[in-house]
Amino acid sequence: MEFPAYLATMPMHAITEIHGEPGLLARFRLEIEAFDEAARDRLTEALDLAADLHRDDRRVREPYLNHLLRVAIRLMHHYQVRDMDVIVAGLLHDAVEDHPAELAGLDPESAADATPAALDALSDRFGARVARLVAAVTNPAYDPGRDRDEQYREHVAASLEREPWARVIKVSDFTDNGVGVIHTVGPKVTRAATKYRPLVPVFRDLVARPDTPLSAPVKQHILAQLDLAEERFSAILDQPA
Repeated sequence: MEFPAYLATMPMHAITEIHGEPGLLARFRLEIEAFDEAARDRLTEALDLAADLHRDDRRVREPYLNHLLRVAIRLMHHYQVRDMDVIVAGLLHDAVEDHPAELAGLDPESAADATPAALDALSDRFGARVARLVAAVTNPAYDPGRDRDEQYREHVAASLEREPWARVIKVSDFTDNGVGVIHTVGPKVTRAATKYRPLVPVFRDLVARPDTPLSAPVKQHILAQLDLAEERFSAILDQPA
């Protein structure tokens, strides 16, 4: 498939709409050209694992891998992240949450809680730091007697408090979900806006902190994206009576 010369500067959701997964894969390969061969090999291995684990997963209208690619591309291009562990963890940030038994090589039918084994498998393959970062952005088992969204927000705030690099991964994930909410359809639009809107001030605070390892211009870019997400949530949820 032929892609335009300006693929490297296209907004990611535009690539998604026009070129789909092949376009995002091509953009990912353009981004990793900036790294040495060992780093490119490691990132390709992580991408291959993510593609295998999420091969049957969908996000409404698209393969789930598109989301993971956008998260990783955003880390490299917009956030200027050059830390391989962080980018690898970005590609695999949903692997433990969504496919723990498969990642750990266990039978899904008999594995009661495969999360620890999945994190161990991730550590063995990509290192303890990658596993720790993925653990920080992996949702815990929720108490069925409490509001699920409230528990999600509590987990995000507590987990990211102690892991500055995990904040960077999570805010890329949140941006894809929040700013990208207008690219989805059906009941999920309102559901997503309701879930994510209360997290905008949480992320504003976390991003602005001195220990968040991003440059001042990148932080300003992210804060502007959070403002855009809030505008879109408001357009969805704050309908006139």
